[in-house]
Amino acid sequence: MKRFFLSLLGLAVIAVLGTQLWFLGQVLYLRAYNPQNTAFMERSRQHGTVQYLWRDYDQIATDLKRAVLVSEDARFVEHIGFDWRGIRHAIERNRKAGRPVAGGSTITQQLAKNLFLNSDRSYWRKGQEAMIALMLEATMSKQRILELYLNTAQWGNRIFGAEAAARHYFGISAASLGPAQAAQLAAMLPRPSYYDVRGVTDYVHQRTQWIQNQLPLVALPDPG
Repeated sequence: MKRFFLSLLGLAVIAVLGTQLWFLGQVLYLRAYNPQNTAFMERSRQHGTVQYLWRDYDQIATDLKRAVLVSEDARFVEHIGFDWRGIRHAIERNRKAGRPVAGGSTITQQLAKNLFLNSDRSYWRKGQEAMIALMLEATMSKQRILELYLNTAQWGNRIFGAEAAARHYFGISAASLGPAQAAQLAAMLPRPSYYDVRGVTDYVHQRTQWIQNQLPLVALPDPG
């Protein structure tokens, strides 16, 4: 019986290691090649056509890069995939609210989820997200991580990436976005499908103003 359980344990370890090696292979591929699909896009395609157009980093407005960092991960250029200060802040906000109102995930963690995983709140999914985030940070430049995020983030119902979002909401390219437009898109990120239907709520308007005011304060990643 002991040998049987040891065999099962060995098989489980091999399966886990195999899974991590597969994810690592996918991450290494994305260092040089742009994704044609993501896990979130694949699920969205079950409900209709997905809008997705890749744009290189220098084809996306600087204001949008700054706005997304302000809104989602102000310490992006400093951390190694996890913002412990942000996590503690999210825990405190959730405690005071008595319910989950903040997640504390960095852009790297969100990218890991968007590319390969789902939105489940299980410990297994969060653990896998953490592993992929470490792989991304260890093998890619911050600029590449941000480029991938801006191109794969969901910005509405079956709308993915900055270019599709700019065209959908403003009828312009991602390169042409101004400060107010960029700030509005960043304000929509936590609930993109909801705001796609509801439009610019009072919250989005207020959040947009705050993000726009913070744009000069955020640092963008260096090329590398």
